[in-house]
Amino acid sequence: MILLQGTYKSVKRCPELGLSQVDLCDGSYSTTKIYPVSGLAEQDEKQVNLDNGNGDRDCRGEKAIGNFYAQFAGDLAVYDLPGGALKMKFTANNLVPVPDGQGGTFFVGTLELAILEATGIYQSFTGGHNTMVDILHQLADGNFVEHCYCTIRHSK
Repeated sequence: MILLQGTYKSVKRCPELGLSQVDLCDGSYSTTKIYPVSGLAEQDEKQVNLDNGNGDRDCRGEKAIGNFYAQFAGDLAVYDLPGGALKMKFTANNLVPVPDGQGGTFFVGTLELAILEATGIYQSFTGGHNTMVDILHQLADGNFVEHCYCTIRHSK
């Protein structure tokens, strides 16, 4: 289980993750940080990406362990984690919009994803599944702030 948390930003640094048909610099992806919750061993310090080089830390007190990339207008998501990466496809969207009373909207619920491809230590997750329990906040200015728990499972 991992936590996606922080304000989504446009992608400025486009790592090559070894995933087929993924171009993080094509303009369709936004990114936020990944934090450990349980079941993911902390990697050595040089593998941990704290702030993607932009000095932003939305989740104070915890070290970000990677970056999450989402296509808001598409159906792919990419997890860049220490030791490898995962490419997933959204298969179900059960988010319900709730006005925040300040001109924005909370999207609350679950999202289901199929794991299409994985590299490094996550290769055995290919064919697996991810359930996201999400509170995605679209602010009145159009920016998105994420708070999402992801339960990622191997294929059976």
